[in-house]
Amino acid sequence: MSTVNLKGEKATLLATLYSRALDAQSPDSTLRDTMALETVRRLDFDFTQAGVRPGDAAAAALRAGYFDRWARRFLASCPDATVLHLGCGLDTRVFRLDPGPSVRWFDVDYPEVIELRRELYPERAGYQMLGSSVTDPSWLTRVPADRPVLVIAEGLTMYLTEDDGRALFRRIIGHFPSGRFVFDGLSGPGIRLQKFNKAVQAAGATVHWGIEGPGYIEAIDPRLQVVTAVSAFDLEGTERLSTSFRAMAKMSRYVPVLKRLAAFYQVTF
Repeated sequence: MSTVNLKGEKATLLATLYSRALDAQSPDSTLRDTMALETVRRLDFDFTQAGVRPGDAAAAALRAGYFDRWARRFLASCPDATVLHLGCGLDTRVFRLDPGPSVRWFDVDYPEVIELRRELYPERAGYQMLGSSVTDPSWLTRVPADRPVLVIAEGLTMYLTEDDGRALFRRIIGHFPSGRFVFDGLSGPGIRLQKFNKAVQAAGATVHWGIEGPGYIEAIDPRLQVVTAVSAFDLEGTERLSTSFRAMAKMSRYVPVLKRLAAFYQVTF
């Protein structure tokens, strides 16, 4: 058993991992992430304390599935790309997608998270783990800049400050010749509503950065172009989520501020 000693935003990875493990046990699993289930069984942690509510598992799996599909499409069109999985936590994405040998994949997270990953997950060709805060400029110097890049930032941006987030985007744009960001973000009201998020409360985490739509993102740098912006309430598959989520989705058709609470983005440069 591996011991878990994570606090704050680092600890939110436990709720995400547990949600995907619960989804894997479901007869109608969305993600079928059996590796997440195996990982939960290897951790010395009481996951009933992670703040996962009924319905969270399906929502987490739906979100991850969208990023997986977007990543697969990018790698199919650019099979020799570099992938930066930022704030990777204990996500098994590199194993789920199983990219070809020409892909160069980097998982980036705090040193204590990466140390835990090394205990739990095997090495594989073309795969490296970098232990660093994503806001520290030094880790990017270890990544070759000779290929297009896919940047995956699932469940990350809201834990950054606005200044750190904008600087991170610009730093990556300046490092690579071209690429694509795929990420999710919360609006300002969405950030304020996180005080009711049980997983955030259980971890003792704090959210900061509200992203107010495509125009806000493109204003970070003139090279950024938003090609997809979809509300979390408009994702295909939400009919399988909780009754309360479906009710919010129905209300969002008439209340624009609800529609913008959480969104998924694909952004090219």
